[in-house]
Amino acid sequence: MKAAIDIGSNSLLLVVVDDEGRVVHDEATVVGLGRGLPDKGVFKPDRMEAAAKVLTAYAARATELGVPPAQVRAVATSASRRALNAGTFYQGVHRQTGLKVEVISGDEEARLTWLGALDGLDLPPGPVLLVDPGGGSTEVIQGEGGVLRARTSLESGTVRLTEAFLGYDSVDAASFARLRDAVSLAVRGVPLLAPPKTVVATAGTVTTLMAAELGQTVYDGSAVHGATLTIGALRGWIDRLLEAGPAKRRQLVAVSPERADTLLSGAVILLHLLEHARRSSLRVSDRGLRFGLLADRGRDPRR
Repeated sequence: MKAAIDIGSNSLLLVVVDDEGRVVHDEATVVGLGRGLPDKGVFKPDRMEAAAKVLTAYAARATELGVPPAQVRAVATSASRRALNAGTFYQGVHRQTGLKVEVISGDEEARLTWLGALDGLDLPPGPVLLVDPGGGSTEVIQGEGGVLRARTSLESGTVRLTEAFLGYDSVDAASFARLRDAVSLAVRGVPLLAPPKTVVATAGTVTTLMAAELGQTVYDGSAVHGATLTIGALRGWIDRLLEAGPAKRRQLVAVSPERADTLLSGAVILLHLLEHARRSSLRVSDRGLRFGLLADRGRDPRR
């Protein structure tokens, strides 16, 4: 048995697989660890408390399934790279849970995300553009034939954009226009090595939108993984989310209401990257960094 934890700016994810690589447990919890975090700022006490509670539960769950905390590979990404108190926080987590958390670089995050997100996807030959819109940043990764070629990190994550431009209430047209312009400017700076044959997107924004597009009220990752989200459907969700207030947004994405407030920002990121790549649809990956951790045998701490 092996287990991995991905501590993102918005979500905390746990996956446990058996010795044959079959998933026995896969769980995601929206905590918003990076909410209210400025550059060179600190995690907020309530967000740390919420994250520590989830990590305690994850350590217990992994132990129940046969993976003690010392053997769980846990990594933290964008928000933890920016938070001045991240080291102190994770030292406390280690004392409380036995989990040793590694704050990884952006390059390492891209490598692991590439490794995990493409797992189980049947893609046509040709260049691939992989998009991972996290809460603190958006990773744009390019490669071909399973080989990562380039990585661009945009300081335009779903939580950061929502807090900078939209807030968590109803959205007015002027605020949305400023968000759209900021994302457009950031995306135009992404150099494409070659026109991508396929765009793949991973993480909670796209899996939630895809699940809602499929009409799910209870999340089914097996149906989401590998599904296609068209640019027309994406524009439709942007329109619906833009017009909705907080309560209506949660109704629209009942499959994952805790993500509702940041979905509009995430959908705008996906739309602009699709347009930049000149593609009319993207493939959705229900996997990502946590699966990359499990596949990355060379750095498995138990080996």
